[in-house]
Amino acid sequence: MVNRDELIAYTDSFLESAAYQDYAPNGLQVAGRDTLANLISGVTASEALIDIAVEMKADAILVHHGWFWRGEEARVTGMKQRRLKRLLCADINLIAYHLPLDGHGVVGNNACLGEKLGFSLAGRFGSGPVGGIACHGFVEGAVTAEAMANHIGSVLGRPPLLLTGGRHLISRIGWCSGAAQDSLEQAAALGLDAFISGEASERTFHIARELGIHYFAAGHHATERYGVAALGEHLAAKYGLTHHFVDIDNPV
Repeated sequence: MVNRDELIAYTDSFLESAAYQDYAPNGLQVAGRDTLANLISGVTASEALIDIAVEMKADAILVHHGWFWRGEEARVTGMKQRRLKRLLCADINLIAYHLPLDGHGVVGNNACLGEKLGFSLAGRFGSGPVGGIACHGFVEGAVTAEAMANHIGSVLGRPPLLLTGGRHLISRIGWCSGAAQDSLEQAAALGLDAFISGEASERTFHIARELGIHYFAAGHHATERYGVAALGEHLAAKYGLTHHFVDIDNPV
């Protein structure tokens, strides 16, 4: 068991949250009971995840996508009211880390995604501290775009959308989980052969083709499952908590 505020202070420091300019508050978003023993983690603080946490008698929910995003409707009505009421009535804490969880070098989404896919890390780029959130590295050998798509689909459990940028093989690759398709131009400027993120915009097709770089849209949810699970395991090991990662499947 651990005091909630001690766990939050440690996690803020561990993820270096203060170094990020984010779109939502990181750390404790909704306060529940003071002492934690049972931690549930998941990608998004949806009503479905809250229901499971209530059933499992969780003391806290740890997520990547929390609440209170910049520019969203401020009134607590409808879906927001139902989610918040369910959480408060159960006295469960909601803890969320967005960009700090993308960027962390050990339990971060991109560190974990690169490890899962078997890439060797060479450096970072894009926005964010410590050189950026996005990663780039090397593929073992050189593979076709189609072979890489098959590999990504096998590891993540869903086939990616492949936007080909030519017929070249892939040896240098970049990746950034979530909705980082607009980092494709930076990836091309680095001389990378391919780039992986979660989503694709209409313009992404033209950028990939005109800059000659392969692009893989591997799923926003699919690319961001690993960081929050790794952080939950880290906190459970440090504080002797019970931890369960709940994967609520999402095709996006």
